[in-house]
Amino acid sequence: MPSHPRHQPLAPLAAGKAWRLALAPLALCLAQAAPAQTATEAATETAAETATEASATTPPRLQEVRISADTDNGMGFAPDQAQTAGKAPMRRLETPQSVSVVTREQMESRQITNLQQALQTVAGVSPVNFGRRGFDDIHIRGFRSTESVLVDGLVQNTGMWAKLQPYGYERFEVLKGAASVLYGQVQPGGIINAVSKRPGTQAISEVGVVLGSFGLRTLQADVNRPLAESGKTALRINAQVSDSGDPTDFVYRKDRWLAASLALDAGPRTDGVLFATYNRSQWLRQQGLSPYGTVLPNPNGRLPRTLFTGDPGFGAYDVQSSTLGYTLEHRFTPAMVLRQNLRYESQQGTGHFISNQALQADMRLQNREASRQSMDYDILATDTSLLSRFAALGMQHQLVTGLDLRSGHSRFIRRVCRIGALDLFAPRYGMATTCPATPTGDAPAKLTVAGLYAQDQIKFGPGWTALLGLRRDASINHIDDRVKDVQTRQKDSATTLSAGLVHEFKPGWATYASYGESFLPVSGLTFEGQPFVPETGKQWEAGLKYQAIGGRMTGALALFDLVRENVGTADPAHTGHRVQTGAQRARGLEVELGADLQRGVKLSGAYTWTQARVTRDNNAAIVGRPLNLTPRHTVAAWANYQLAQYQRVTLGLGGRYVSEQIGSYPFTLPAYFVADASISYAGQDYRVTAGVKNLFDRAYYDGAINANVVSPAAPRSVSVGLTYFF
Repeated sequence: MPSHPRHQPLAPLAAGKAWRLALAPLALCLAQAAPAQTATEAATETAAETATEASATTPPRLQEVRISADTDNGMGFAPDQAQTAGKAPMRRLETPQSVSVVTREQMESRQITNLQQALQTVAGVSPVNFGRRGFDDIHIRGFRSTESVLVDGLVQNTGMWAKLQPYGYERFEVLKGAASVLYGQVQPGGIINAVSKRPGTQAISEVGVVLGSFGLRTLQADVNRPLAESGKTALRINAQVSDSGDPTDFVYRKDRWLAASLALDAGPRTDGVLFATYNRSQWLRQQGLSPYGTVLPNPNGRLPRTLFTGDPGFGAYDVQSSTLGYTLEHRFTPAMVLRQNLRYESQQGTGHFISNQALQADMRLQNREASRQSMDYDILATDTSLLSRFAALGMQHQLVTGLDLRSGHSRFIRRVCRIGALDLFAPRYGMATTCPATPTGDAPAKLTVAGLYAQDQIKFGPGWTALLGLRRDASINHIDDRVKDVQTRQKDSATTLSAGLVHEFKPGWATYASYGESFLPVSGLTFEGQPFVPETGKQWEAGLKYQAIGGRMTGALALFDLVRENVGTADPAHTGHRVQTGAQRARGLEVELGADLQRGVKLSGAYTWTQARVTRDNNAAIVGRPLNLTPRHTVAAWANYQLAQYQRVTLGLGGRYVSEQIGSYPFTLPAYFVADASISYAGQDYRVTAGVKNLFDRAYYDGAINANVVSPAAPRSVSVGLTYFF
């Protein structure tokens, strides 16, 4: 199992003052919204705004960033805007970074059920699997990004124990490369921002059922109701219940998801949404198989892909999480908007699993280790920003300045237990386990983080756009290691920069270049007792972008060079300890295409070439070698076609090719090609869908958690769904 997501440290502001400062905008907006404007006041305000727009010396009107967005934000295969790169809507053509968008329509077309599937058509993303262990495992541009999945622009709870439920989200935006200027402590490969479904002005009423292979049973509903003629007050409820088995014996998963959000009419200048979610997941973890008998030879024969190497009687995972928060937007003027996102999240649960250790010399007895875990996390995160547009020195500016605060507590308790070896060719389950009375690991932590940031989008000259950003972060992490009886107070701070330039040299065509930085604090101490310093990332990127007039086609080509520094490596002088002398580098080429063509044809496609290597390490044997789980070539495509003669019928077909990749030394995962297909029929008030994943039932391996475990991918599966609209 990879190292558990590290507890991310936080800021040395006085907690009371910092949070009063962060919450002040809420009080200000509520105070302004309390007395509703009269019709005369509203008319006067409208006239003043009209006069402002007409003035030649005044900056152009700022596009309003409405929180209660309508449902068409999730439509199409060629979206032309994204907000993750600037914390405000920006044309992708004018963004000097690689940003990809997976819309709700794309998700429904491909019938995706998890985040990994959703990102399969995004260039630069490797949605690897670590034995279907129950989490969203993501690599971007060669580096692990599992802990850099955000929801509505805010970091998630540090545990990351629950998978996202795609049914609850309008779209996923992927910002690639170092992105700390706007989001603080993130991994260097990039971030994924999940944009939640929120109340809109149009009524939505749908309920659906999905049945599929391996016992898949899903019931889901999405209801949106405007509660006022203006549409600004609206209620949306989103829910899903899903049970499924697995191709591996004994493995199962159960998910329960509920989300409710209420948009409030707080006046013509103010929008607000209150939201809450509840998620409970129960699953038996599929650890994977030994590489000997799968990708490497075993004198005893091949291992069956259905083999479960754990023990069904030892227990499973049971994790529940809940969130409560709000989003707020107040327009002081059409060119100045104050926004605040706040979310409190808590997560509790237990996890029991058995992991594979080294295979014994007879190549059939699998040594194992059992773990009993419990976790209890909470986090309060808020992001307050001012979005303003103005003219200065003949240039147009869209400036975002903000304060990012979060604090939380975490406790992860682990007991490592003994269990007998499993005969892989004659498995016997129900073995006794011996667990210690005291925890193997127990280190509660309290964290506080604060970050000040500013980013300016500057338009000047014919077709030129610059993007400049600066951020200052400070953090404190208090760790109480109750096993070692050691208390640690780790302080970190960093200043990060970003800069980019775009030139739209002809309508719909633009070239760009950019530079970005990232940092990520690392918990732990050296042998001498010194705290680890943060990992850092630096990226150079250049490329070409295309957007057809009318927005029916988008394309992008990117070249990048990304360096990761201060990587932990074994301390050559002190066994069992680590030092931060390692470095890694990823360089690559990415190409993406999205198209909403005429005659019912829609396309999305991506190609990635990546060279990711270890450039410095105390283990000389791996210097210059490729990083694990980074294929040199990946190609993915999906196409929808609405039949001309039977326009109620839509066909979907796609596939992905992944070249050979290092799984974990000393073995590689072979290259593979997988095809998927779908068909749907749209009736008057219903839709029937059917889909096949892994159409040709290809046996392949799409991950490796370590040198003892390889992850078999799922075989062919079929699903049929019925959605009723009312």
